[in-house]
Amino acid sequence: MKNRRWRVAVLPGDGVGPELMKASLPVLERAADLFGIRIDTDIGEAGLECIGKYKTNLPEKTAKLLRSSDCVLKGPMTTPEGKDSEVSAAVKIRKMFRLYANVRPCKSIDGIDSIGKGTDLVIVRENTEGLYSGIDAMVSDNMAIGFRIITRKASRDIGTYALSLAMKRKRHLTIVHKANILKNTDNLFKGEILSAAKKYPMVRVDEAHVDAMSQWLIKNPGSYDVIVTENMFGDILSDEAAMIVGGIGTCPSANIGKSFAMFEPVHGSAPKYAGMDKVNPIATILSIKMMLDWMGFGDAAKAVEKAVQYSIYRKIKTYDIGGNSKTSEVGRFIERELKRH
Repeated sequence: MKNRRWRVAVLPGDGVGPELMKASLPVLERAADLFGIRIDTDIGEAGLECIGKYKTNLPEKTAKLLRSSDCVLKGPMTTPEGKDSEVSAAVKIRKMFRLYANVRPCKSIDGIDSIGKGTDLVIVRENTEGLYSGIDAMVSDNMAIGFRIITRKASRDIGTYALSLAMKRKRHLTIVHKANILKNTDNLFKGEILSAAKKYPMVRVDEAHVDAMSQWLIKNPGSYDVIVTENMFGDILSDEAAMIVGGIGTCPSANIGKSFAMFEPVHGSAPKYAGMDKVNPIATILSIKMMLDWMGFGDAAKAVEKAVQYSIYRKIKTYDIGGNSKTSEVGRFIERELKRH
């Protein structure tokens, strides 16, 4: 696997996405050169700006590029709001490749002020079902209905993934749900994970209601290791966890399937900052780190993470984490730091 040539589709996205990708891709290229990784990158179009041009945010030529690639590095994209508007491009890609596990590490970085010093947790979010999958409809002029679909297979798959990840970490898994109110869907979700946990007796498993978890994440984030939850709850809790470690601009994510993956920053496209060269590229660069880990290049991934940490130590930081460096300056510094080692 390590000697293969990897084909990575790159989707710069909307808003600040293109400038973040411009600052981050040289880090991937430098890591590949230093560690002898054979990677070809191909740029594709996707996102809000494609709708006027192609009448879709995921053109067929981009879908074809994705199908011929090993994985995708995706920038933030704007999803239109309003009735009958396009489903998000990210959701389309997740469904296309059944990228069932959304993995969002939240780890504090020395040199970034935060309320959660020493936090190191991962939120594992089921990525294909629930309300977030966007299955809703107007049933009359006065009523709209959203469908929250939870299946045994998806619940078992995400539980198994989270349990396997917990085995590699601190062997502690927390199931987040609202089974006291959502008595069928969340009891099915929770029950399948508890059933899967019987094969992982070394993992300590507990559970929490989502409203309580939103409180305890702030009060005592250090008491958690791997948190597993359904789609919508995971989306909300992972943004909260990002702020606990210093801001959404520092948190990466991976969308994992059986043979394909997508890597992207947690944050959105921030169109009001587009072209200002001020948004933090660390979340995108750490998403590259996650991609290198997924490919099996742990040493390269650690080098990228170390270079990011050193940039904070040297106070090469964007405005959101207390600095005055530009997006491009942070990217260049991290690339040079990789080169220096």
